[in-house]
Amino acid sequence: MLKHLPVRPLIVLSLLMMCLPVSAAKLAIVIDDFGYRVKEDNQILALSPAVTIAILPSSPHGREVAEKANQQGRDILIHMPMKPLSKQPLEKDTLAPSMSAEEIDRIIKNAITRVPYAKGMNNHMGSEMTSSLPGMQNVMRSLSKSNLFFLDSVTIGNTQVGNAAKEYGVPTLRRHIFIDNHQSEEETRTQLNKAVAYARKHGSAVAIGHPHPSTVRALQKYLAQLPADVELVAVSALLSPQSSTKQPTSLRMLSEEAKKTPTQPQTKQAVQDEIKTPPTKDATVVQPEAASQPENVIIPQELGICEFTLPPSKPQGIDFIMFVVESIYNDKALQPLLVQGDRAQKRPLFKQQQ
Repeated sequence: MLKHLPVRPLIVLSLLMMCLPVSAAKLAIVIDDFGYRVKEDNQILALSPAVTIAILPSSPHGREVAEKANQQGRDILIHMPMKPLSKQPLEKDTLAPSMSAEEIDRIIKNAITRVPYAKGMNNHMGSEMTSSLPGMQNVMRSLSKSNLFFLDSVTIGNTQVGNAAKEYGVPTLRRHIFIDNHQSEEETRTQLNKAVAYARKHGSAVAIGHPHPSTVRALQKYLAQLPADVELVAVSALLSPQSSTKQPTSLRMLSEEAKKTPTQPQTKQAVQDEIKTPPTKDATVVQPEAASQPENVIIPQELGICEFTLPPSKPQGIDFIMFVVESIYNDKALQPLLVQGDRAQKRPLFKQQQ
């Protein structure tokens, strides 16, 4: 347990806190089954343009809805009918595992034509289809030609969407919460609270609902009161960058003397060249302001580089700050430099609690 922080590390920590972006949890809400209920569809379109809509390709009003949504800058998905395990009425051109790759490709191309401006696709029902690896391989083979991503509604536990998508390089997302399995305003609000809690814990969440009157009423009230630490985003905003290779987060801290030394100029570009990795959103260059120091304090020209990889839990707030501080303190490359500076002040860097 850290009991005391000396002045210099405390300044560095303060600067680090100011430089780190405070990111809100991200919540994406997708409303399925668009294209049949004109009144409810229009009520959803009156909500924030961050709400994503998924249009059934064979619906009578699908193209009209797509035109309106596109004018709003709203994300549009193709709500592709897929065969379920249960016996129930099916939409026209429902994809099934028994179909050939050519037939699936024809149906998907027709759906893309019927739902203009679509950025991605998600499944309508589909427990039998999405649990079939060969069937979903045919779907992903077709999607790979159209630059569309796939949102897995996860209507069955052993979904093969992810496995098939990896084979063909199709970006994917997963549904985390259904908000209206039971059609009541109270139930939808309860499920939206669960989606917010999931987003806070994991950084983001995808919630799926339908244009039921009770869902519309719940969204009209709830979105106006969305917590300040949760950002409503279009579902495509949750897609990971295409380059999946992540470099360790690197911190390089320079003293003011290092920046002023004419023989060894330190520029932002020079720092990036030394790290030998392209700058990413995870890379932070911290350059503290000049501060008066006692003459007997030894200031190294570079405090060094502390590299660390964020844990899967993705700590936030004070937990993230403490994680960074501990990473700096435990880094073997930095320890000699930190000790050198603190010997000049004749006091330990960290005083352990007895």
